[in-house]
Amino acid sequence: MDIETVERYGNKRVHHRGGPSQAAPDRTNNKVCFHWRAGRCNRIHCPYLHGELPQPSDGATFHPQGLVWRNSNASSNPGSTSRWGKGHRGAVSGMSRPHRKVQDKICNYFIGGTCSYGENCRFLHSWFVSESISLLTPLKGHQKGVTGFALPAGSDKLYTGSKDESVRLWDCQTGQCAGVINLGGEIGCMIGEGPWVFVGIPDAVKAWNTQNSTDLSLSGPTGQVYAMAVGNEMLFAGIQDGRILAWKFIAVGNRFEPAASLSGHLLAVVSLVVGAMRLYSASMDHTIRVHCAWS
Repeated sequence: MDIETVERYGNKRVHHRGGPSQAAPDRTNNKVCFHWRAGRCNRIHCPYLHGELPQPSDGATFHPQGLVWRNSNASSNPGSTSRWGKGHRGAVSGMSRPHRKVQDKICNYFIGGTCSYGENCRFLHSWFVSESISLLTPLKGHQKGVTGFALPAGSDKLYTGSKDESVRLWDCQTGQCAGVINLGGEIGCMIGEGPWVFVGIPDAVKAWNTQNSTDLSLSGPTGQVYAMAVGNEMLFAGIQDGRILAWKFIAVGNRFEPAASLSGHLLAVVSLVVGAMRLYSASMDHTIRVHCAWS
């Protein structure tokens, strides 16, 4: 059984077999490098150890200077090979550190779909970090940005709207696209309320009842509809010209009637929220307004 000295130069290992040891960079102490453990030490001549201190076994003693028992099978152990840039392996012959994620950062190449390291990548291959939520499947099909979605009550379909002027229906069981509706205009927003799906497009709001197949077109908007909200049986829509239009739902006949036109914003209304008997609106004119939604 041979004994060899191990000296560490950053993330390199130099072995001296017999004879006096050669000069090495001065080590401030025999501590393991904290940054190396985190997988991000980039110092070529790090003054700390780049390897875990081995635990003594069978009565063997470990000397801080680097004397270790040599494993005769170390040369055939692939785990002892250091990989530059992919986490450092243990510097002691025949020992390797288990792979682990070093930080909660999402891999940019994973986002682009080009990461070649797979599960061995040191960064996260996930859009989020959670132990209770996992990705089922990506829904691919829209050619431009998705601007809204709705899951109507009693339906097994998810509705998504996009700037590519289409609404897609997705089967919630299989994740497959079950249908495409081309509206001929960019979709600025989409919301769901009960069995209804509301879609904001230029100069109109489309309203669909998924239970009885009612298809309505609510006129009145001038320009793109950017935001919608529902409250107290009323539908509110934020318009490109700065107005907020309101429609009252009439159960008899399953229809909507114009109820109000709220002005005050100077530019497009891009967000609406109903709460505490008030309507709150945010606009591109850098203001937020509070409206009495109903008496």
